[in-house]
Formats: sequence, structure tokens, C-alpha cells
Amino acid sequence: MTLCPLLIMNSRLRSCFGLILVGILSSGVARAEDGYRLWLRYDRIVKPAQPTFYADALSHIVLATPAGTDSPTITAARDELMTGLSGLLGIKADITIEGSVPNAACGEEGYSIQMAARGSISTVVITANHDIGVLYGAFTLLRHVQTDGLINELAVTETPRIQRRILDHWDNLNRTIERGYAGFSLWDWFQLPDRIDPRYRDYARANASIGINGAVLTNVNADALVLTDPYLRKAAALAEAFRPYGIRVYLTARFSAPADVGGLKTADPLDPAVKAWWAAKAEEIYQIIPDFGGFLVKANSEGQPGPQDYGRTHADGANVLADALAPHGGIVMWRAFVYDHHVPDDRAKQAYNEFHPLDGKFHPNVVVQIKNGPVDFQPREPFHPLFGAMLRTPLALELEITQEYLGASVHLAFLAPMWKECLDADTFASGHGSTVARVVDGSVDNHPLTAIAGVANTGTDRNWCGHPLAAANWYAFGRLAWDHTLSADRIAGEWTRMTFSNDPRVEGPIQTMLLASREAVVDYMTPLGLHHLMATDHHYGPGPWVDNLRPDWTPVYYHRADERGIGFDRSATGSNAVGQYAPPVAKIFGDLATCPENLLLWFHHVPWDYRLSSGRTLWDELCLHYQSGVERTRGLQGTWASLAGLIDQERFDHVRVLLSRQERDARGWRDACLQYFQTFSHRPLPAGVEPPEHPLQYYKDVHLHYVPGTPSGL
Repeated sequence: MTLCPLLIMNSRLRSCFGLILVGILSSGVARAEDGYRLWLRYDRIVKPAQPTFYADALSHIVLATPAGTDSPTITAARDELMTGLSGLLGIKADITIEGSVPNAACGEEGYSIQMAARGSISTVVITANHDIGVLYGAFTLLRHVQTDGLINELAVTETPRIQRRILDHWDNLNRTIERGYAGFSLWDWFQLPDRIDPRYRDYARANASIGINGAVLTNVNADALVLTDPYLRKAAALAEAFRPYGIRVYLTARFSAPADVGGLKTADPLDPAVKAWWAAKAEEIYQIIPDFGGFLVKANSEGQPGPQDYGRTHADGANVLADALAPHGGIVMWRAFVYDHHVPDDRAKQAYNEFHPLDGKFHPNVVVQIKNGPVDFQPREPFHPLFGAMLRTPLALELEITQEYLGASVHLAFLAPMWKECLDADTFASGHGSTVARVVDGSVDNHPLTAIAGVANTGTDRNWCGHPLAAANWYAFGRLAWDHTLSADRIAGEWTRMTFSNDPRVEGPIQTMLLASREAVVDYMTPLGLHHLMATDHHYGPGPWVDNLRPDWTPVYYHRADERGIGFDRSATGSNAVGQYAPPVAKIFGDLATCPENLLLWFHHVPWDYRLSSGRTLWDELCLHYQSGVERTRGLQGTWASLAGLIDQERFDHVRVLLSRQERDARGWRDACLQYFQTFSHRPLPAGVEPPEHPLQYYKDVHLHYVPGTPSGL
């Protein structure tokens, strides 16, 4: 784990150093490129596309809302424009605030940016119905300048496609982060509410710049202490810091809180005293945090308490919290990540089995939050069948920005292509075109409540996300949450130009690296639909042989390798998980001949000698995919090496070292998995696959200690 330098100083020195550093960052003085500024680097553009026109048009900016008055949010927009345009172009803009007529096209959070001629003066006008839209428009204008866009062609009207665009922080009150790989939690609970770290504002700025409007502050494996008065006041201090940037705070509610901290003997959701306790707690919260967003709940999953402890349903549990929040405008995000090793059915089917019968039974301010795939944030999964099966319930998509199963913040894995696979997948819920994205944004079923969540990858590391390129995933989540029609390559290009350079010699190679990286990880970890092959608990290295845990936590449960072949049979002759999808989807996934090969072993137990589209046997194809993952990773190294001298030395060296470790890890994954699976296939490695560096037992004996983000500290 990399510790932020500020954490190893005493508090007085840390405060002084922080103030000095903030001053340096604000002054334009030369500084090291440590990644702190993320994509909001307002360094001078040497050759803007239209230098004369830029100076003219951007010298006069109007911020217009129906209210026509200043506010903390308008001030934030004006300050951002002043700082950004001064840094990027050396322009001191004249920014005025005006009234406007309401614009239905802008909605609640949208904006319009137009060029206007006012006499002989060219002016940029940012119009919105509410102040937050002006702030979003200001960031869009700056992004356009940063990426060398053509200002004379700028005519934009945008609204977000999803209402609640939320980061879920799996942060604990002791500042550890479950599945966190970039230091400790940003929230210094012990010093709150007294000290407001300047970093909180920069966190809010970064989120607002990509349209994120909510933050769940605490871990889904919840601590009821956060619902007590002292911690509510700490959360309120964060809410106040975030408010000018349009970010509402949410908290995770431990279902047993009425008994844990409320003095009751039960948390039964149908008990009148429990209902009264939650209603009173909601009233208390809104007195302290007037714009509180609501609760995120993990219940009856992985040991967490829930309504099933009392013989009640998930709907019973969600609705009692929803009723408490409804008078205040709050929502409940009830997670569908549930499974039970005492249930003999395929783990991939269990969430559907529990939630599908409850469709239409949740109250209107409940959204069921569903992971992108039916198991658990694997490098590649099919889309979750619940997205095509609960037409009467608002459904939120939960994505994992932090790389729990993708090499933590050591490996490069740009996740926008992965998320686009899910968002663009057709569920056929209401016929052709019922994509996951349209289910989530409410356009399939006209739900008035829509939400999307991403499990955050932020921490106290100076560059926020550990790997210097990992912030691309934070950025990508925000951009897709705002507009899920954006392409992965566009997002990669934007982030690269804003974070590194507009120089084509830099932009092209980094964009290429990002877009190739996730597929490389899939190849050397879990190709052809394999999944959950990770070692126990930390999920960092390979462990396909692990069989000494509860069954649904063991890799052998998922790969099912034997003398005949490999893969989990989820066809109609197996667990019939395909039956949970709409018939057109089930027909494709359920047939060995039509199942996409990148999901083949997810849905089928395939003979070792089965011929794939390449003409090669499954065994040879599997081996060559593992080899390809190693070679792709070496390709990333080579591309990065070509950037020597074109980017700052600090970030160049950091990424170079991480890519070296990633290549070593990729070889370890390949050698461990292929040797293990070879004990079943009894086949030689095909030509082109490098021989293993060590015998199988060597990899079985590897035991990693104190892996960041691992709850038990193993």
C-alpha cells in the first residue's frame, strides 16, 4: 500500500504543508506532475486551434439562469472559468450573471452553451434553469478548450440521461477502505466536523466536472455508528463542503441499526416500533443534512443483517426505510447482490430468484441496485438477467471503478469498454432495443427515478487513485453516467488530452494503451468466459486450485475443470441460468454454436478438443489467450517506453515500474493457470506459448500478506 506523504507527518506539519501546497497549486508556479490535479490541469495550450478567435470569444462569458443571481454554485462556476481560461489561454475573462427565461430543453441539471454576438463583441452564453447546470456547462466549456475543440462550432444543449449519478465509497469509519488500493479513506472522521480538508473541495470539483452528483460516504458492509448524532454531524460537514458542486451525500444503513444503536430488541421491518424508529431517524437526519440523498443497503448478503432474519422479504425491508425517507424526498438503493452457500442452486441465479418475484412490490422511492454481471465484478461477465426481468421496478446499475478483480491499482485496466459491453447489451425486456442502458435510464419503462453507481477507486494517495492512469476509470464512469451513448475511445481521448497532452505523439499512444488494456487483463486472468479464478480473499493473484472454502467462494466451483473439459454448464441441460434471460438472449447464450466465444466457458462445459472458430481446439485456444495476455502487456510496456521525454519524468517512471510488475504478474497468471488446467487436459502447450518459469507447486505456495483493500489483512 502506498501511503500519502501527508499521512506520515504530524498533524501541525501536515496542515502547514497542505496550505503551502495548495498555494503552489493555485499560483501556477512550476511543480512536479504528481497527478493531484487529475484531468483538471489548466496548463497553457501552446497551439490552440483558433488562437485569435479564442481570445475574442472567451473574453466575455454570460452565466444565465431564471433567478439571475449569484450563489455558491455560480461563484464556483465563475471561479473555475477564471482559473481555467487564465491557465489554458492566458485570458482574463469578463464574466457576468444575467437572468433568463426557463428552457425546457435544459431540464433540472442541463445547460445550453451558445455563441452570441452582442454588438461587436462575441460572447459565450451558458444558460441553465438552475445554478448547477451553469456549473456543469462551465466545466464542459473548459473541457472543450482543453481538448482543443473548435469554439466557433460550439453549440451545445445537454441534460444527463440518468438522474442519480453516484460514487459508492466502501470506506470504513477507521479510514480503511474495503477494496481500496490508493491509500486510506479521504474522510478524516476523527477530525470532522471541525477540520474541512481542502482536498474535499477538490474531490467535489472533480466529480462536478464529469457530472457526478452524489456520494455514498460509507461501506456497504455498514457500521450503524454512522447513524448516530456525532457521525451525522460529521457527514453534514462533508455535505456542506460538497453542496456548491451539486453533490448530495448518502449513507449506508445497517439493517439492524434499530437494535444496534436504537435500543430496540428487534429490527423486524413490520414491527411498529421499528417503523417509528426509522421515521424518527430520517427526521433527525434531515434536520442535520437538509439535502440528504438517502440510504444504500446491503442486506442478507455475506453475513449482513436483513429482513430475511425475521422471515420478511427484501421488499418489506426496503419499504420501511423508503416510507421513512419519502416525506423528505430521500430514496433507498437496495442492493441485489445476494447469494447463500446453503442454497444448492447456481450462485449466478440466486439474485434473480430472490428479486424477480418481488417486481412491482417496492415503493416508488426504492431503486434496486444491480451489479453489471450476475456473479461479482469479474473481468468479463454477461449482463445481469435482472435488467430484463423487473419492468415494474426502477433498477440502478452498479459498476466497480476500483479494480478488485482486475489487478488492483497495480495493473492498467481501462474499464470503459467493459462498461459499454454491459450498457449496450440488449435485454429484449420490451423487445429489440431494450438495452441495459435504456432500462437504467428509465426510457424502457418510463420510471421517474433513475440511478447509476460506481464503487470508487479514490484514496489518500497523492494522485487519488494509486496508478497514474487509474483516474481514467473515475473519469469514464462520470462521463458514461451523464451520457451512456459516449464511446470508450472518445472518453479515452478526452481524458488523455486533459491529463497528459494534446500532442498527437502522446495522445495517440496513451489512448491506444487504455483501449487495449482491459482485454489484456481478461486474457491473462480469465479468458473465454472463465471467472472467479482469483486467490482467496485478496483477489490479486491466481488460485484456480482453491477448494477449501465454502463452495461458492472457491474457483473450482466456477471453472469445473475435469478430464472431459472445462466451464460451468448454465445451459438448459445444466443449471439453466440461461433461462433467466429473455428468449432471444437465452437462445444465443444457451447454444454452444452461437454463444459468444468470450463467454463460452461461462455458459458451457466444453470438451478440451472442441473446435472454436479459429479451427483450434479449446485447449490450444485457451493457452494462446493466456499467452496473448502476456504479449499484450508487453505491448503496453513498449508503447509507454516510446513516450520517454514526451511526458513528465515522475509519472513516466511510476507507470513504467507498474507495467513491469504487471508483465511479471501476467506471466504468473499464465503459468499458474495453464499448469493447473493441464493436470486435467493432459495436453501439451501449443506452439507459441512460452514454457512456465516455475512448477505448479511454486505458485500454489505463494501467499501474499497485507494486500491493500483486503478486509482481513491477509
